[in-house]
Amino acid sequence: MNPKHKFQLEINVLDSLKYSNQINGNSMDNYQILIVEDEDVTRFNLRNLFEAEGYNVFEAIDGEAMTTMLGQHDINLVIMDINLPGKNGLLLGRELASNKNLGLIFLTGRDSDIDKILGLEIGADDYLTKPFNPRELTIRARNILNRIGQNHTESDSAQAIVSFNEWTLNGNSREMTSPSGAIIPIPRGEYRALRLLIKNEGNIVSRQELIKEMTGRDLRNNDRTVDVTIRRLRKHFESNTDTPELINTIHGEGYRFVGKAD
Repeated sequence: MNPKHKFQLEINVLDSLKYSNQINGNSMDNYQILIVEDEDVTRFNLRNLFEAEGYNVFEAIDGEAMTTMLGQHDINLVIMDINLPGKNGLLLGRELASNKNLGLIFLTGRDSDIDKILGLEIGADDYLTKPFNPRELTIRARNILNRIGQNHTESDSAQAIVSFNEWTLNGNSREMTSPSGAIIPIPRGEYRALRLLIKNEGNIVSRQELIKEMTGRDLRNNDRTVDVTIRRLRKHFESNTDTPELINTIHGEGYRFVGKAD
C-alpha cells in the first residue's frame, strides 16, 4: 500500500474510534466480520475499527486463509482487498457469490470503473476506493448487516418465489428459471433490483430507490451501478426470444417493470 494511504488510514481510524466510542450504544457482537487483506497495517487498523464498533472480527491474508476462516466461523460480512496474493479478490468474490446470507465489500487501491463494475457484477454489495473514510466504511457495513439480519427474520417464505411472463424468480436459491427451464443464478444486487421492480409492477422505481435496495447506500454522482445491473437483467431475459421487454427505461426518472406477475 502507498505509505500515504497507510498514514491517512491510521489517522482516520483513530478519529473514527473516538467517534464510535461516543455514539455506539448498541452491541454488534451477534455479527461476525472477516477482513481479507494482505497488508499488515491496514488489516490491523480495520480490525481495531470494527472491534471498537462491537463486532467479532477475524483476519485472513489470502484466499486459502479466508476459506479456512469461513469454515470455522459463521461469518456475516467479508471485507476484502481486490489485490491479494494468489487468487485476487474478484476471483474469490465470485466463489462467495452463491451465499445469499454473506455480505461482501471490496476495497481497492485503483480508482477504476472496471474494477467496481466487475465487483458488483459478481455479486459484491459495495466497494470503497483507498484511501477511504473508515467511518463511511462502518456505516456501509452496518447497512449491509442490517439487511442480512432482516433477511434472516423474514417469515413470508411463500413470497420468496414469484412467477412472471413464464419466468420464475426464487429468492430462496437466488435463481431465475426461464420459460425453457434453464436455471440462471443471479447475484444479490440483481435479485434485489428485480424483486423491487416486480413488487412495484407498472410503477416507476427511481435509481435512488434501486441502489438503496441493492446496497443500502445512497446514489452517488456518476454512479453506474443501477444501470449495469439493469443491463445484465435484460440480457438474461433476452436469452429467451419469446420474452417481451420487461423493464422499461424512464429517462430522467428510473425504471419500470412492465411484465405481469402471477
